[in-house]
Amino acid sequence: MITVALPKGRIAEQTLDIFKEIFNEDFQFKGRELILKKAGFTFLNVRNWDVATYVYHQAADIGIVGYDVLRELNLDVLELLDMKLGICKICVGGIKDNNSYKNKTELKVATKLQGIAKEYFSKKGIPAEIIKLNGSIELAPLIGLSDVIVDIVETGTTMKENGLEVKEDVLDYVSARLIANKNSFVAKKPQIIEVYERIEEIVNK
Repeated sequence: MITVALPKGRIAEQTLDIFKEIFNEDFQFKGRELILKKAGFTFLNVRNWDVATYVYHQAADIGIVGYDVLRELNLDVLELLDMKLGICKICVGGIKDNNSYKNKTELKVATKLQGIAKEYFSKKGIPAEIIKLNGSIELAPLIGLSDVIVDIVETGTTMKENGLEVKEDVLDYVSARLIANKNSFVAKKPQIIEVYERIEEIVNK
């Protein structure tokens, strides 16, 4: 049996639809159900930010997780496949028509992606104070908590609605990835490869 960690929400539903297509069976969590067992698989319904941790500690053999989370957590797992789901990018955002942040000797940056933001500004040689926020990140520049934000952007609508705009791209392509625990990949290689190949066929068709 293979244990699969899925992020709660839309990507989990899209992934289960892929399994439905592979096995011609209905795969669906019921209500607040956290564990689903079917067709030789155990599916875990967990927070997106926890998927890689479950896989890294071998509580799950494989998982589906956003590339932003993979980059941020930097855990030693195998990245097997671009699922082409949840496509977005990571951007620097700031107040519309205001580029004064470019003239500052040190930036205040609000984000939940601390590692990614720190690496980005460090490579540009810009000193940055990273302020950790978990939500409503767009508020930070509006009230002077930060000069800019680093956040995930799908359409840019949320920024626009709050008087912000995209200033720079940090990562211009982010999507959900199929990952595997390294030990599981050795111990269950034939099963994992079979699942990988069947998912890849559907994702790339």
